[in-house]
Amino acid sequence: MSRSEPPRPTMSDVAALARCSQSTVSVVFNPDATVKISRDTRERVLKAAAELGYRPERSPRARPGPVRRIAVVFDDLTVCPEAVIAADGVREFTWESGDIVSTYNCHADAEMEARTLAAILRGNPAAIIYATVHTRPVEVPRLLYEAEAPVVLLNCYAKDRAFPSVVPGDAAGGSRATALLVAAGHRRIAHITGEGWMEVSKDRNRGYREALATADIPFDPALVREGNWQLSSGYEATLKLMQLSRPPTAIFCSNDRMAIGCYEALKQLRLAIPDDVSVVGFDDEEIASHLMPKLTTLKFPRHRMGLWAAERALEPGHSRTDAHRIVKLECELIERHSVAPPTRHTAAAE
Repeated sequence: MSRSEPPRPTMSDVAALARCSQSTVSVVFNPDATVKISRDTRERVLKAAAELGYRPERSPRARPGPVRRIAVVFDDLTVCPEAVIAADGVREFTWESGDIVSTYNCHADAEMEARTLAAILRGNPAAIIYATVHTRPVEVPRLLYEAEAPVVLLNCYAKDRAFPSVVPGDAAGGSRATALLVAAGHRRIAHITGEGWMEVSKDRNRGYREALATADIPFDPALVREGNWQLSSGYEATLKLMQLSRPPTAIFCSNDRMAIGCYEALKQLRLAIPDDVSVVGFDDEEIASHLMPKLTTLKFPRHRMGLWAAERALEPGHSRTDAHRIVKLECELIERHSVAPPTRHTAAAE
């Protein structure tokens, strides 16, 4: 899959535009569904699908030969349930061929992971996709080095580059978010990071700093606050930022949950978004399009990462003899209503 190829619209995209659940979209496009959907809702879903260019999946078509089984093994989905969207990308890639995708959750337990992988390998899978919910380097289990089946790493990578790997372009995403605020006219741009030890936090912060440097805006460490990905940390960090003698006119939050906390703090301070302070998030969680105002954010490419991993795992001539590059997929910018140029009052404060 080419990195220049535009993101393929998904069922969740249709649901967000049509203001309904994915289950409703599924019912609308399922000719065998017995559930009754109101005419207004059905028309809204069809209109959203047409606007996005969404094409529902066709019924699986049996590929000649035995059914292939692809295993997707996660470290701990309980930490980030949204990560399962990547497995849906794998399933979509294999749908028309009639192949079967099984997803496993090891709950961050090394012994359970070893038992799970051993059981998968006894079943002679066509491919194994080893996935993590947080982007990070991993120690790939020895069993996977010895496996005959192709192995692809999803949202993680091995330092020896022994396996094909796909991760999000977090640094580029952080740069793009910050550059958007710069382009709107802001110079006092704050950043609420995730936990400092995590690679995703470092990468998004690196992108933030690179965008400032590109715009000749001096880096001010007082404008960077460490959060923990939770709403409360976004709230607390924003209150501290706005207490500065020269508070920011724009805030880039490293995920949407902290952006929600940022919204709450700004509203408590009776500051309007985006008139007084512009806000950008990251991940494009479903709630981002329901905030008031709707949140501008970067879309974590989970679905496309799953598509890429499946395509790479099942392509002919899969080799483990060469070092593999780490493929980074672009995080799409979703522009909504939370960014505006600084007002005359806030610009004077800068």
